[in-house]
Amino acid sequence: MTQEIDLEGMIRQRIRASRLARGWSLESLAAKCAISPSTLSRIETGNRRIALDQLVPITKALGMSLDELVESSDEPDVVIRPEPEHTPGLTTWILSRETLRGATVAKMRITAERPAQPEHRKVHPGRDWFAVLSGTARLQLGDRTLLVRAGEAAEFSTMVPHVIGAHGGPVEIISILDHDGERAHLHDPQG
Repeated sequence: MTQEIDLEGMIRQRIRASRLARGWSLESLAAKCAISPSTLSRIETGNRRIALDQLVPITKALGMSLDELVESSDEPDVVIRPEPEHTPGLTTWILSRETLRGATVAKMRITAERPAQPEHRKVHPGRDWFAVLSGTARLQLGDRTLLVRAGEAAEFSTMVPHVIGAHGGPVEIISILDHDGERAHLHDPQG
């Protein structure tokens, strides 16, 4: 019985929060779902039990599904506490639990000890993107060497041989890598 009350309370909160997020008054939402404003008010405040025949028009008016409205809020911890992985000259923290739309987010700290020889340059399908958080990154992209400073970002085709190194001291970057980029940059022991 407690679970039912908690679920009902969560549904009430989600209806109210969704309505307010859209900037709608009680009257506005009530008109959109053919329920009186007083009934909608009692639903939101808990002074009336919620009936399925009322939820369907409410969710439709709010542009949500019933599943979204009643989905459990018992999510795992939303805070990600990444463990650093170390290779010579590179420390990596994975900032996403799983791939986000086919991409992995990682923070990297690169020092001068990271190998930057031509044989370590990667080529793989896709595009890489990174932003510099602190320091200056040295991006070797084909025959070009580009300096990317704190507050700047780089995006490039990964079919061009490339390697990211530190310039003038350690550099910290955040990177979004597609599947091929993740495999090439995070799982290749050659760094």
